[in-house]
Amino acid sequence: MTRILHVLDHSLPMHSGYTFRTRAILKAQQAMGYEVRGITGIRHKAPGPAIEEAEGLSFHRTTGSVAGPVGLREWREIGLFAESIDRVVREWRPDLLHAHSPSLCGAAAARVARRHGLPLVYEIRAFWEDAAVGNGTGTEGSLKYRLTRALENRVVSRADAVVTICDGLRDDLIARGVPAGRISRMPNGVDLDLFGAPPPRDTGLARELGFEIDGKPCPVIGFIGSFYDYEGLDDLIAAMPLLLERQPDARLLLVGGGPREAALRDQAKSSPAAEAIRFIGRVPHHEVERYYALADIMAYPRKKSRLTDLVTPLKPLEAMAQGKLVAASDVGGHRELMTHGLTGTLFAPDDPAACARALADLLEARESWDTLRDAGREHVRKRHNWAANVRHYKDVYQMVAPL
Repeated sequence: MTRILHVLDHSLPMHSGYTFRTRAILKAQQAMGYEVRGITGIRHKAPGPAIEEAEGLSFHRTTGSVAGPVGLREWREIGLFAESIDRVVREWRPDLLHAHSPSLCGAAAARVARRHGLPLVYEIRAFWEDAAVGNGTGTEGSLKYRLTRALENRVVSRADAVVTICDGLRDDLIARGVPAGRISRMPNGVDLDLFGAPPPRDTGLARELGFEIDGKPCPVIGFIGSFYDYEGLDDLIAAMPLLLERQPDARLLLVGGGPREAALRDQAKSSPAAEAIRFIGRVPHHEVERYYALADIMAYPRKKSRLTDLVTPLKPLEAMAQGKLVAASDVGGHRELMTHGLTGTLFAPDDPAACARALADLLEARESWDTLRDAGREHVRKRHNWAANVRHYKDVYQMVAPL
């Protein structure tokens, strides 16, 4: 049986879009007959044993810490991670290393792959220098930004094959001089076993949250995810007073948390629409569907930036699979996932008024809802179903090593 060792930043049992994509890949590869394991670096912060089982998957952990100025600290981190990968390679004897961004994972894996003569596939889910700018931990053009970008280019040059999650990232690599033939695309997908059968609306929960008036359901706009600045949730909250002018019973449901949570709660409290906005906080993953079921429209008002133009998010696909209408800002990552008026509604980014108009127009066009929902579900089933898409990894693996 072919053995694939996945080199990861972090993994289950931590919950994030990154870990859910990893879970989907490894589970699907298991179903294809591969033997898979993961290994995480020191940025996996959840406590646990040296080898941890999570949802039927095995993950090796890297322990230790590093210090030093920018550049030297990351170099030491790569070295520590490489030592950990090397130990697993010597013990488990994988046939191939599959490293996932950030580039620290790819750099550590590249050292070990060269040492043992193993093929290396490097998968880029985002350019992490841009992600750092988007989540407020980095600055474009800074020393760390430039070093991270240079390391990314070096890892790409050393990998036997490169995978990206979308055309935006692939096109950017080609513009850097990477031959198109070395890059495969493995788009974000949905595990339809988890998201393909939406639960019924929980009327008790809806009443508890004030989403009914005189026994009649209110129209609900939802967002479920991380509260980073680039998600544009401040624009969504700013859109609510304008939306209420046309839809006075509308409600906003915000599920999740993150760096912007406190500021967003303060903004909502001072808004004329404060009574229409509900913050739920973080919820266990198994409860997420209860909140999806309350929403008529899932809104994704991402701000325009290099990150949001290049990277496709996962959440709109999950919403489509749940049979939800999707309204999203007109940035590159969203345009790659949906077609305006067919599978979703796009509106100008960084513009609360445009967001409000799009949401109101959609709420007032109920006759089109079934068609839009059906088109969204079919789009996910045909183009973003993990059970089908993950089979393309076999082609990538065969390209670098006849397994």
